[in-house]
Amino acid sequence: MTIHIVIPDDYQFATQKLDFLHSDNNFHCAAMGDLSRDPMADEQLSSAEALILIRERTVIDEAFLRRTPNLKLISQTGKLARNVDIDACTRAGVALVEGSGSPVAPAELTWLLIMASRRKFVSSVKAMAEGHWQTEIGSAVHNQVIGILGYGKIGKRLASYAAVFGMQVQVWGSLRAQEEARADGWTVPESREQFFATSDVITVHQRLVAATQGNITANDLALMKTDALFVNTSRAELVYDGALQNALKQGRPGFAALDVYEDEPIYNSRHPYLQMPNVLCTPHLGYVEKDSYALYFRTAFDNVVRYFSGDRSHVINF
Repeated sequence: MTIHIVIPDDYQFATQKLDFLHSDNNFHCAAMGDLSRDPMADEQLSSAEALILIRERTVIDEAFLRRTPNLKLISQTGKLARNVDIDACTRAGVALVEGSGSPVAPAELTWLLIMASRRKFVSSVKAMAEGHWQTEIGSAVHNQVIGILGYGKIGKRLASYAAVFGMQVQVWGSLRAQEEARADGWTVPESREQFFATSDVITVHQRLVAATQGNITANDLALMKTDALFVNTSRAELVYDGALQNALKQGRPGFAALDVYEDEPIYNSRHPYLQMPNVLCTPHLGYVEKDSYALYFRTAFDNVVRYFSGDRSHVINF
């Protein structure tokens, strides 16, 4: 008997190219694009016995579970987050398993955004394509102060990148983050206010939990320099609702580079951030990379195989 696995919201159908997902005849993996736009969504979901979720793209709640009457297992790529209603899954008899990931791809994307923003790379490329020459003057990151908010695997990797480029690294976050940053030789400012006021670049690498939701406030942003850059490749909800847009309009900070948004995906080309010349936007590409996908999905698929082979030791909700 073949187990039917559905991978929803695979925008690029990238998982079709992962051979290990399609090499076991006991499992049939079907990738779906954006569920909100797929006319076959209900038909595919109704026969799904397992789902492999791509990070937090798909919201699993009671309404969603009513569309999946045969569902037995949800395998999350990376750690489970607030996109999955664990209690609703438990009531529906759906088991949950989670995997792990790598900080490499999101850290590299963050560094790319920093460099591209500082050197005004995208606007210069666009201007040249329109027949103009040297329309922008950017700034080097050497000797600038980078403030890393949150000091986990990605934050630590960013600190090492910045040091190689001659930046002055300072870190703010939990007491654990501050202690580890000091131990690694980085500066920890005397206060949160000093952190925001003295950084030329602030890059956010906190986990989104109840304690961190909306913890970056309008008051924090108002302390930033007029030529400072605010980078968020973590979660949009870490910033208090509406605070960043208003701050950018008021000129503190002067610039932003964003890979995450409150509502995704964004198809509206008139989205406010896309209309702001001082904002560089990318479509949540942090983890969207070939090796990252292979790692995420290898673990997620192995978790599915374990479950249907009778090993339930990795289930987190039963």
